[in-house]
Amino acid sequence: MTVIDHDAVGDERGISLSEASARDFFELLKPRVMSLVVFTALVGLVVAPGNINPVLAAISVLCIAVGAGASGALNMWYDADIDAVMSRTAKRPIPSGRIEPREALAFGLTLSVFSVAILGLAVNWAAASLLAFTIFFYAVVYTMWLKRSTPQNIVIGGASGAFPPMIGWACVTGSVSLDSILLFLIIFLWTPAHFWALALFKMRDYGSVGIPMMPNVAGERSTKNQIVAYAVLTAAVAVAPYFTGLASLGYGLFAAVLGAVFIYCSIAVWRMPDGDQKMIAAKKMFAYSVFYLFAIFSALLADYFAAGLANLAGGIQ
Repeated sequence: MTVIDHDAVGDERGISLSEASARDFFELLKPRVMSLVVFTALVGLVVAPGNINPVLAAISVLCIAVGAGASGALNMWYDADIDAVMSRTAKRPIPSGRIEPREALAFGLTLSVFSVAILGLAVNWAAASLLAFTIFFYAVVYTMWLKRSTPQNIVIGGASGAFPPMIGWACVTGSVSLDSILLFLIIFLWTPAHFWALALFKMRDYGSVGIPMMPNVAGERSTKNQIVAYAVLTAAVAVAPYFTGLASLGYGLFAAVLGAVFIYCSIAVWRMPDGDQKMIAAKKMFAYSVFYLFAIFSALLADYFAAGLANLAGGIQ
């Protein structure tokens, strides 16, 4: 299924004043995805070396959140045609007729410009440039090009979701370092295993709209093999902050345990027979992957504060 005119959805109703609610526009921001993006950005900002004024820190996180939401709005504008067909997206604001496509486009562009401009003027232009690139990468490179053209869409496009902790780091330091790249890599390598688990039990949805997700193009067996490979890579890289000195041994051990479970879940997916209708292991893998990423970044945050308290206690003595 191919729809060329992305402004066509809902146009038959004619031009009228928007009847969309604030909740509809908030839904355009993909709040669930945005919440994880904001959290990882916050962790990057907190664990970065150096200090940042609390007000500027709050502005930084807000700008990253708005930029992420802008990306989501632009994604929903462009994907309105396929969202209307897929069961898990049919109730989104544009395909359901609650928001006009042009409203979503204007909303996304406005938020993009303001989030980048404010971050640059208030904090620094290095972080703002990374935010601008992230929005462009997700809305243009991933949504408009990769998503509909290659089964590697998630692998390459996953970079857009991996930049937030690096942006948070740059808000404090004005630069990129090995540790911030590691934070990027954790999310970048996690993304294929996470989304391909979803793609396995949503194959029919993706197939119905012609999106070349890995299970539809390469088959279930190849996808399962790659899920295991990416799970192993993710688990290994997630332990790396201990070896670079960013986190303690306690974090390293905790990350190793989380990674072992992540790999175990991927092997359970690999063991599923091809053509499995229930896809229970894939659904469990998808659910655990969300918890895994949240737990890894929570552990980094907890480790940072634990180290701070230990240093404070040592200074008092």
